[in-house]
Amino acid sequence: MQLLNPSIIFSFLITAIILNQIPTSCADNVQQYKKCSSSFDCANFKNLSYPFWGPNRPQYCGHPSFELQCKDEFSSITIMSQSYRILEVIDSDHRLKVVRTDYWDNICPNNLKNTTIGSTFFDYGSDTQNLTIYYDCLYSPFPIPDSFSPQFNCSINGTQMVNYFMLESVLENGEDSVSLSETMGTCKSRVMIPILDSEAERVVTNSSVENLKDVIDNGFEVEWSANNSLCHECQSSGGHCGYDPSSKDFTCFCKDGSFPHSCRSGKNSNTGIIIGAVAGVAALVCILGACFLVWRRKKKAEKSRSIDVFMPPSSSGTGTLTSTTNSSQSIPSYPSSKSGRVPQQSFYFGVQVFTYEELEEATDNFHTTKEIGEGGFGTVYKGELKDGRVVAVKRHYESNFKRVEQFMNEVKILAHLRHKNLVTLFGCTSRSSRELLLVYEYIPNGTVADHLHGKRSSSAMITWPLRLNIAVETAEALAYLHKKDVIHRDVKSNNILLDEKFHVKVADFGLSRLFPTDVTHVSTAPQGTPGYVDPEYYQCYQLTDKSDVYSFGVLLVELISSLQAVDITRHRNDVNLANMAVNKIQSQELNELVDPELGYEKDDSVRRMTTAVAELAFRCLQQQKDMRPSMDEVLEILNAIKSDELETQDSKVLDVVVRTDELVLLKKGPYPTSPDSVADKWVSGSSTSTTTSYS
Repeated sequence: MQLLNPSIIFSFLITAIILNQIPTSCADNVQQYKKCSSSFDCANFKNLSYPFWGPNRPQYCGHPSFELQCKDEFSSITIMSQSYRILEVIDSDHRLKVVRTDYWDNICPNNLKNTTIGSTFFDYGSDTQNLTIYYDCLYSPFPIPDSFSPQFNCSINGTQMVNYFMLESVLENGEDSVSLSETMGTCKSRVMIPILDSEAERVVTNSSVENLKDVIDNGFEVEWSANNSLCHECQSSGGHCGYDPSSKDFTCFCKDGSFPHSCRSGKNSNTGIIIGAVAGVAALVCILGACFLVWRRKKKAEKSRSIDVFMPPSSSGTGTLTSTTNSSQSIPSYPSSKSGRVPQQSFYFGVQVFTYEELEEATDNFHTTKEIGEGGFGTVYKGELKDGRVVAVKRHYESNFKRVEQFMNEVKILAHLRHKNLVTLFGCTSRSSRELLLVYEYIPNGTVADHLHGKRSSSAMITWPLRLNIAVETAEALAYLHKKDVIHRDVKSNNILLDEKFHVKVADFGLSRLFPTDVTHVSTAPQGTPGYVDPEYYQCYQLTDKSDVYSFGVLLVELISSLQAVDITRHRNDVNLANMAVNKIQSQELNELVDPELGYEKDDSVRRMTTAVAELAFRCLQQQKDMRPSMDEVLEILNAIKSDELETQDSKVLDVVVRTDELVLLKKGPYPTSPDSVADKWVSGSSTSTTTSYS
C-alpha cells in the first residue's frame, strides 16, 4: 500500500507523458525541415523563400511580418496596416521595390491617409524621398512658378477637388518657398508618397498628371531585416530558416531537429538526448525515494522537515520583501504597475524617455484602430503603458532635421510648464530613436472642433455656458503661457482638447516659441493654420504675443457661430470666418453669425453675453496688433462676462471707431433687445476688411 502514494503515481505519470512526446516532437521537426526545404511561387515571382510565406507555404517557414498575398496579376505585402504592391524582390540585398496598392495607377483614392514604412523589420531605402500631394485646396493668389504648375483635378467620393503635388525639397528650398508653403496651407489634406530619387527629376521637369502616375507606379525601395545574419548562418550549415511561434523567435530547421542558430548547434544531438535521458531517470529515482521517505515520517517530523526545506532564511526573506516594497513606492505618481517591477528610467529635459518598443507595444504596433487624431506633423494614437497609464502617443511623420527641431522644441517647452488647462507631457523617445514619439496624458472627449462642427457635433449640443467656460479656460492657459514668455503660434479649435467634464486642455506646442524678454517681437517666417494666422505676422514677419490673441479671436467666433475657420463651401467673401465675423458685426448682422441653437433670439442673458463675446472677438481680430487687447485683458473681460458682472440694465453697446491711429471705444445706447435695433455700425480699425494670410 505504501507504493500507492499519490506523489509517486503523479511522478510516474509526468515522466510517461514527457517520454511519449519525444518521438512526436522529432517527427514534427523532420516534417518542418521537409516543408521549408522547397521554395514557393507567388503570382509572377518565382523561387521565394524565407522570410516570405503565403497561401501554399506554412507560416513557420517564414516570418509573421512577411506574409504575401498572391493574386493572378500581382503580389502584395502588408506593412504597418498598409497594403503595398510588390514590383521587384532583390533577395541578395534584402530589398523590395513596392508601391502603395491604393495609389497604383490612381492618384485620387477614396481614402486619403498617410502611411509609414519605418518599423522593426522594414525601412526606407537610401535612395527614397517624399512626394507630397495636397488635396482639396482653396484658390490662392500666391504664384506658383511658371516652370512648375503641378495642379490637377479629381473627384473623390463625388466631390470635385483642386489638388497639387510637390517634392518636399522644392517646397522647402525653392525661391518661392514661402508663397508655395502658404498656397499648400489652404489644402484640407496632404498625403506623402515615397518615390525613387531617380524619379524626382521627372516630377520637376514634367508636371503632367500622366507623368505623376508613372513616377508613383515606379515605386520605391524598402529594406528588410528578418534575422538576416542568422538565416545565412543556418543555410550555410545545411538548414532551412524558419520561425518558432511558441518562442516567437528565429529557428533553424535541420535534419535532426530545430536549433536557435544553425545545424552545427545540433551536432552530437543524439548523444545529448541519451545523456539527458539518463540524467532524467536518475533524477526520477531520487524524487521517488524522497517522496517515499517523507510519506513514511510522522506528522510532526514531516512538518519540521517541510519548514526546513521550503522556508527561506528569515534575514534574506525579509530583505527581499523590503527591497520590493521600496521599489514599488519609489514612483507614487504611477497609479498602478502591472508587472510589479519598476524599470530603470532615463530623462530628457526632465521628462521620461521611452523606448520605441515600449510605445509600439502600448499602441498594438500603432494599429489603425488606435488612431485618435491626425495633424500637420503626425498621427496620434491611444495607448496603455505597462504601469497602467492610458496615454496619447503623437507619432511624427518624418525624422528630418526640421521635424527633430520641432520635436525637441515641444519637449523643451512642455517639460517646464504646469497648468491645469495645458495638456501634460509624460515623456518622449530619444532624439536618436527610429521615430519621434511624444507621450501625453490621454484626454478622452475630443477637441473643441469635434464638438462644434466635427464628428461629435451631432451627438450632443454644447450649451452656451459650456462654450463660455471653454473660452475662459483657454484664455487662462494662453495668459499663463505669455507670462512664461511662450507664444503658442497655433491656437485653434483642433488644438483644444476637452476632458469628460468639458474642461480645457490646450495641446500641440510644435510651433511654439520661447519669447526673449528684452525684445518686442521675433522675426520669423509665418507658420500656423489657415484661418487663424495673424495678418500682421504674415505681412511683417514679426511674431508677438498679440499673434495668439488674433487666433483666439477666431476661436471666440467659432464658439458663438459653430462655423469652421475656413470653409470653401461658403460665399467667397465668407470663406474666411474672421472676415465673415468682422463684416457681420460691421453690418449689424450679428444674429446671422450666432448659432441659432444657442437661444440668441429667445434668451436675453444669452444674447447679452454672446454680444459681449462678439465685441471682444472683434477687438482681437484687428489687423494692427497694437489695437488688440492682451491675453490678461481678454481673460479679465471673459471672467466678467461669465460672472455676469457687466452692466445689465444700463449696459452699452461698444462701437469701434477709427480716429487717427487709435482705437476708441464709445458707449452708445443700451443693449439692444434684438440685433435689428443696433443703430450705430461697428467700424474696423483698418480701411480694409480683416483677412488672414490664407484667405
